Amino acid sequence: MTRLLIVDDSPLMRRLLTDIFTDAGFEVAVARNADEAIVRLHADRPDVITLDIHMPGGDGLACLDRIMLERPTPVVMISALTSTGADETLEAMELGAVDFVSKPAGAISLEIEKIAAPMVEKVRAAATARISRTARLAERVRLKRGTPVRPPTPPEQPREQHTWVAPDGEGLVLVGSSTGGPPALEALLAPLPADFRWPIVIAQHMPASFTGQLAARLDRLCDIAVEEVSKTVLLQPGRAYIGRGGADLIIARRRGGLVALAAPEASEFAWHPSVDRLVESAMSQVAPERIIGVLMTGMGSDGAKAMTKLHEDGGFTIAEARETAVIWGMPGSLVELGGAARVAPLPEIAADLLAAAK
Repeated sequence: MTRLLIVDDSPLMRRLLTDIFTDAGFEVAVARNADEAIVRLHADRPDVITLDIHMPGGDGLACLDRIMLERPTPVVMISALTSTGADETLEAMELGAVDFVSKPAGAISLEIEKIAAPMVEKVRAAATARISRTARLAERVRLKRGTPVRPPTPPEQPREQHTWVAPDGEGLVLVGSSTGGPPALEALLAPLPADFRWPIVIAQHMPASFTGQLAARLDRLCDIAVEEVSKTVLLQPGRAYIGRGGADLIIARRRGGLVALAAPEASEFAWHPSVDRLVESAMSQVAPERIIGVLMTGMGSDGAKAMTKLHEDGGFTIAEARETAVIWGMPGSLVELGGAARVAPLPEIAADLLAAAK
């Protein structure tokens, strides 16, 4: 049975969440504040934690920081659907949170049933997430010993070589990600130069109130310019485009060239912005051999079918390796379908893009 720790200062929220997760087969413990959470963390050794981002006596981000230093455990944040909530949630994911659940917009007792099923699905998936034991290792050692220690350097692994090189002229890089995606996108985009040869178009599963904040955050952190696609935009080299949540992201052609635009969610796709729909639309406008597809961490299989078709038709596809993916659902599905030309750990994917589109 999966052991869940619910950390929330609201008695009503604790009771509602306890009922939902007990009915779903979880073994549930609760904590009212950060101090209680740390006690329960060590006493109960939960498999997964839900953590309210706002709590008195130590906010959720400070509590998350302590969890990741003292006993790294998969954490799902409970967050408000606001711009402030988005910033805090993205910061939480940088600190190590696996995923987030949006708080009900109305009366909690009436609205929580609407989000119960996806919340259980996210928490269940998070319980299986890969939490890096080497991340922030030096800080954890200092915390326990009070001495400065550098984390061990892993041995160099020979890089698998590939021979695919993008043709001259027009082309696209298409990226799909979900659970664990924001930090993975930073790791992918940060090494790329401002003059990267092709536009990068990204479908990240997120609500509409979060994708703009994610784009702005990545734009600050990366040399390559990053923007949210909320209207029709002309695609340009050296820029990355993130689909707006609550819509699908598609590629079309206008007189000036290739454009990205937000389209209403299509019911035949289960996740949004849909990676499958993005790739299919791109293949209708651009020759497959001029497309690089990258499928990264996330639960489910969005993108696997379309990227397999892309691979079969001559495009170059990369699946994030199991060893670095928080959830190996999406990239794992691509590998299982035989659609990955390359399977690479996250730190190598940017180098692959630079080598292919040099």
